[in-house]
Amino acid sequence: MVEVVKKGGDTLLDIRNLRIEATVYPPGESPKNIVLVHDVSLTLEKGKVLGLIGESGAGKSTIGLSSMGYGRGGVRITGGEVILNGRDILKGGKEGFRKLRGREVCYVAQSAAAAFNPAHRLMDQVVEATLLHGTATRAEAEKRAVALFKKLSLPNPETIGERFPHQVSGGQLQRVMTAMALCSEPDLIVFDEPTTALDVTTQIDVLAAIKDAIRDTHVAALYITHDLAVVAQVSDEIMVLRHGRLVEWGGTRQIIKEPRQEYTKALVSMHDIEHAEQKPGATPLLSVRNVTAAYGGGCIKVLKNVSVDIYPGQTLAVVGESGSGKSTLARAITGLLPPEQGTVTFDGRPLANRLADRPKEDLRQLQMIYQMADVAMNPRQTVGTIIGRPLELYFGIKGRERDKRVAELLDAIEMGKGFSDRYPAELSGGQKQRVCIARSLAAKPKLIICDEVTSALDPLVANGILKLLLNLQQHEKVAYLFITHDFATVRSIADSIGVMYRGEVVRYGAKSKVLMPPFDAYTGLLLSSVPEMRPGWLDEIRSSVTAGFAKMAEMSDEGISLASGH
Repeated sequence: MVEVVKKGGDTLLDIRNLRIEATVYPPGESPKNIVLVHDVSLTLEKGKVLGLIGESGAGKSTIGLSSMGYGRGGVRITGGEVILNGRDILKGGKEGFRKLRGREVCYVAQSAAAAFNPAHRLMDQVVEATLLHGTATRAEAEKRAVALFKKLSLPNPETIGERFPHQVSGGQLQRVMTAMALCSEPDLIVFDEPTTALDVTTQIDVLAAIKDAIRDTHVAALYITHDLAVVAQVSDEIMVLRHGRLVEWGGTRQIIKEPRQEYTKALVSMHDIEHAEQKPGATPLLSVRNVTAAYGGGCIKVLKNVSVDIYPGQTLAVVGESGSGKSTLARAITGLLPPEQGTVTFDGRPLANRLADRPKEDLRQLQMIYQMADVAMNPRQTVGTIIGRPLELYFGIKGRERDKRVAELLDAIEMGKGFSDRYPAELSGGQKQRVCIARSLAAKPKLIICDEVTSALDPLVANGILKLLLNLQQHEKVAYLFITHDFATVRSIADSIGVMYRGEVVRYGAKSKVLMPPFDAYTGLLLSSVPEMRPGWLDEIRSSVTAGFAKMAEMSDEGISLASGH
């Protein structure tokens, strides 16, 4: 057991011997109580940031939510104290929680898409808690929100609040949620993977804004993440968790440079997967030619004359900023956004532009794993039903044979058949993403479009998933279109790379060619924005990167195309 040393100073949050449990219902057995968090203690001073790291299911989010007196999905706080501003919030009852949440403590969720109400405009949701608690007038709250939109580098900060959630990109929506938490000026913010959905360049802006907000407002924060390079930039201290237990706790520099426990050492010394680049075959499996696509009845061009090829058994990685067109390209390929111009050819035949016009076999052979696992699964279906659906739909597999195959897929994603009867709400963010991967694999496709499929996973689990995908590729010759903002992932899995900016492919070719200097201006900025696992890196890089991307945007606004051709 790790000894926790009580600290002096101006303590804001003091969690003592926290114990959290949940009830599971195994099929054919009596309900059982399981312990998720085992007597964890921590303290946090005003104006400080404590990073919580560990693998998926380690208890990071569960502990973070306990600071609001909240347990999701039937989770119960069964022991310990949560002392905030000198009082035990667990003794305040429902009325105490209502006054606390959104005022003293705010939460930035991992999946902004699942956290926003799709029927209400962004501004109404950003200022809601502020107005509910009466800490500002509507005009004051909106003025504060616009200032935060500017600080978080959101486009059109004066008017973006008039949009609905579906009208902004995933990365932009995550930044709006960060503004929503900061708007009510709380004492404590729980950041639950706030940069998971962001590209590396946007991540710099958001991390810098979070650091500035903490400095300017003296707010304290729990920063939950699986990315050590990110947490090293914002945290004063780091707490390492595994299986609901405290593994190690210390200053950021000590944890990064001199970890004491073996598990922490494994996290810090994580190495990228070595994937040898494969030469393309004679005929592409998927060929995208001169595709242009738009939203709003053709008013907003989101893809501009895009051409790429994907070969059997190989991986094309597509990288770029949030809003650059990566996921939109996937939507055009799958028929969710019919192209205005150009063609998409798959396995030697043209694909119908609209998803509804494609035969079942085309749907089976071209699968997609979505970025937002929270909104990609039916919350009322069990994991077994979710994974088993493609088996029934495409192959007619039912009953015991289906259950056996589901169990095999759960083993393949390192979860095990014991998860078959759980519901999505009973899973961590990383576990949800793995279920989505298993569902896609169940269809035995020729091509899988992977949209940020490892972004919610800790490094150890993410490496396992990448190895799984590479192994499947080797044996089944399945191809991948891998959308990501993580260059470590690109190096690990890609054979070819396409770099996108504002709907155009600005650099394209074999991995060895794209990642070798001399770089074009945009690709060079992307590579320089990849976080390094050392404290102080963010402060060194933020000014030059921000200036570089401002210049890029100015060039694009003036009509200067950055596309370098193929």
